[in-house]
Amino acid sequence: MDTNEISFENLPKAVAHLVKEIAEIKLLIQNVQVYESKEKSIPIGIEQASRLIGKAKPTIYALVRQRKIPCYKYGKKLYFFEEELLEWISKGKKKTIQEIESEVLKYNDNQKK
Repeated sequence: MDTNEISFENLPKAVAHLVKEIAEIKLLIQNVQVYESKEKSIPIGIEQASRLIGKAKPTIYALVRQRKIPCYKYGKKLYFFEEELLEWISKGKKKTIQEIESEVLKYNDNQKK
């Protein structure tokens, strides 16, 4: 549809055209997001996992034995997913003194109620 043709009489046709175009754009964006999420879920080996989390391979093997790190085993090889390793790292966050103090204050307030 040509933008020069838009007038009050053909406004419904122009809106219908825009709705169709938006639906096509949404479909393209959804396809790109699905492709990107599939791309991110490629397993990595122990070498890449070691570099990603900054630990030596023997340390990673020890963490796997203790079941402290998310991993997958197929045959004799270990596999990891980058997202899971990054999430595992973020769960080990040490709280700051301010965070601990605010939790103590919240706890005390709740106990007083």
